Amino acid sequence: MTSMESTEQREIRQDRKNIIEIRDLKKIYHLGKTTVEALRGVDLSVAEGEFTVVLGPSGSGKTTLLNIIGCLDRATSGRYLLDGVDVSNRDFNDLAEVRNYKIGFIFQNFNLIPVLNVIENIEFPCLVREKHEDRAKLRERVRSVCAEVGLERFIHHKPDELSGGQRQRVAIARALITQPRLVLADEPTANLDSKTSDQILELMLNLNREHATTFLFATHDPRVMELARRTVRIKDGTVVPD
Repeated sequence: MTSMESTEQREIRQDRKNIIEIRDLKKIYHLGKTTVEALRGVDLSVAEGEFTVVLGPSGSGKTTLLNIIGCLDRATSGRYLLDGVDVSNRDFNDLAEVRNYKIGFIFQNFNLIPVLNVIENIEFPCLVREKHEDRAKLRERVRSVCAEVGLERFIHHKPDELSGGQRQRVAIARALITQPRLVLADEPTANLDSKTSDQILELMLNLNREHATTFLFATHDPRVMELARRTVRIKDGTVVPD
């Protein structure tokens, strides 16, 4: 696949509901007497079920955009609708709830809790919710997700007993256990060798196909770009048109 979006892919995307709708998004940081315009009027729509890559050099605003999409930060101005709900002016407590119910995260450093085993790491996001799921049903669902990502033999292992690829599979399972509408992956293959990277990417692509979960990546990995159905390029705080 090429890194650009074909006419056919664009038509398919336009027939789907947008899970991300961003209009004229700006983010300004004040560092002492210095003002930094990280985002300068970004417009972006991402349809449900997309497998999309965000590309941009260091300082382009890519990380800032991902943080706002992930409700880890708020824009200075502009509008952001997530799954049809305007989250632009939500306070940080509300944003925490949105993250926990709508978004899954996959990080390059895995961010697993070292004292917890695989099952406990995966179920943790569900346990911090205000409304607790039945524990037996949750464990059953965790085991099912473990089987889906190839971890059934490692459910009682702790992170330091796993390889890098296995840890990333735990991170993927943890991102999926909350049944999110959107999964954000920040350089998910950066700390993996090429063979393991290919396996992880194929796994995420299959999960995208089977569950229609929307995946949005920030990456410099050419393999991720090849598999992406759409590439969004950001430069100097603005999105370059497809």
